[in-house]
Amino acid sequence: MQIFVQTFSLLLLLLVSTHAGLAAEMSYPLSVVAAEKGPVYVADRKLPGIWSIQDGKVSEFFKGSKVFRTPLNAVRCVTLDDQGRVLAGDSSTREVYRFAKADAKPEALTKGGIGIPMDVVVTKAGDLLVSDLELHRIWKVPAAGGKPTLFAEVSAPRGLALDQEENLWVVSGTADQLLKVTPDGKVSIVVKGRPFNFPHDVVVLDDGTAVVSDGYEKALWKVTPDGKAEKWVSGEPFKNPVGIAVQGKNVLVADPYAKTVFSVDPEKQVTDLVKKQD
Repeated sequence: MQIFVQTFSLLLLLLVSTHAGLAAEMSYPLSVVAAEKGPVYVADRKLPGIWSIQDGKVSEFFKGSKVFRTPLNAVRCVTLDDQGRVLAGDSSTREVYRFAKADAKPEALTKGGIGIPMDVVVTKAGDLLVSDLELHRIWKVPAAGGKPTLFAEVSAPRGLALDQEENLWVVSGTADQLLKVTPDGKVSIVVKGRPFNFPHDVVVLDDGTAVVSDGYEKALWKVTPDGKAEKWVSGEPFKNPVGIAVQGKNVLVADPYAKTVFSVDPEKQVTDLVKKQD
């Protein structure tokens, strides 16, 4: 009987340890954001919810429910506002949420006024710009929350980025894949045609160069201000680079197939931000 109890206790300990290890492993990271210093936040579609990465360790920032139409059940994107608060877009509730602090509950900002929020950026005034894949719109949401208003009509918008002049760069899934929208809502083409295989997201560097993630090509592209695109980093360890963000001089890359977040420095060195457990 004593041997049985010892064996059962050992099995239970192994089960708990295994579960704990799995709980700290990302499942399907789609979007990433970080300030220059501090944690990296990651939207994970299959958690569902948001992870925090710091010093190579992954922890849960917010875990949503598996029940449809509950907050962050189908989280798509994550960003930070000018106060460092986490914002997240969720297609299951057609909403953008804000976390007032780390242990706070998500606060709905639009009362379900968005279709499929693919990305969110924050203007210098604090307003939110949200790409809506379902309704083919870029919405503007007041900093305090409220009814979204139309900022621009863009077909199949995905990733967004603001440059230093507050022009909005938009990845589109249609004939011309990279667009720019001026602060007054005028749309122009940056990259004509379809040089990318499956573009997801965009960031704009300090020198005006854009970086575009391309899942099917397993690549990051660089795009000059005049619209010339060339591959910058491609192949392993990327498996399906999707969401990207800037942290300092590096580009962060959320890869749902690799189940991790990479950091790419200006010399194209790729580093896994998550320390693998033994």
